[in-house]
Amino acid sequence: MESIPYDKRSGKIWYNGNTVNWADANIHILNHGLHYASCVFEGERVYDGEIFKLEEHTDRLFYSAIRMGIAVPYTKEEINKACKNIVHLQKVKNGYVRPVIWRGSEMMAISAQRNKIHVAIATWEWGSYFDPKSKSKGITLNISSWRRPSPNSVPWDTKAAGLYMICTLSKHEAERQGYTDSLMLDHEGNIAEATGANIFFKNKNNELHTPTPDSFLDGITRREVIKIAKGKGIKVIERKIKPEEMKDFVGCFLTGTAAEITPVSKINDYNFKICEVISELVDSYQALVRKKTAA
Repeated sequence: MESIPYDKRSGKIWYNGNTVNWADANIHILNHGLHYASCVFEGERVYDGEIFKLEEHTDRLFYSAIRMGIAVPYTKEEINKACKNIVHLQKVKNGYVRPVIWRGSEMMAISAQRNKIHVAIATWEWGSYFDPKSKSKGITLNISSWRRPSPNSVPWDTKAAGLYMICTLSKHEAERQGYTDSLMLDHEGNIAEATGANIFFKNKNNELHTPTPDSFLDGITRREVIKIAKGKGIKVIERKIKPEEMKDFVGCFLTGTAAEITPVSKINDYNFKICEVISELVDSYQALVRKKTAA
């Protein structure tokens, strides 16, 4: 299924309150979301047929829309129900859900007050975001030449489509250089995140250090991993981290809905080990998502 182009797949998509055939979920080429990034979205994981942290994701979807001046024409309850229904209809057991909201085609310029708001929800079976073999031994990252912008220049705390343009550029750059993904710095040169996941480091004292999310998304998975770590008595320190400090860390991993917990073995010339603490966090996170969805 992974190799089938997304526009060639089959089944149903929830689209503006109705379920439509996958191939019929179309938009006009002159829509504001495409031309001016008037678009917000979410990414949600399905475990054993149930969506993990659905309500939190829907809350963030609505927050992103509000920040973008988009009035969602449905309630949170309606979106939650639609997400559950489309997962059931598609018979997705372990996969991904993508709700997306965008401005339509009524106006085609910067101004978009009269544009209709569209909402769609698609879901599909999906395994590991990163190649499982690479993930098991730790993925590799370069350091991107692009930086996360200043927080007063973009709606940085949202999942707005336009914010991911430099992520695509960064990941393509990394892959050309033979890396799996890319580490992005913030506008001040501090460590920020990977292209689609938050980052943690472990020092020799088994403490976890993670960047303060003040110019990039404070991920739902990030917050869950911090809870798990603290529940194990692991000290978690949120602070500004300079790239040169990576020489003092012995472990590193990414967190995200798609990435889950992914160990990192190398960032440029800095090497890390998949230590026991990271392996235990991976196991505990998998136990959490399975237990929560089975309840």
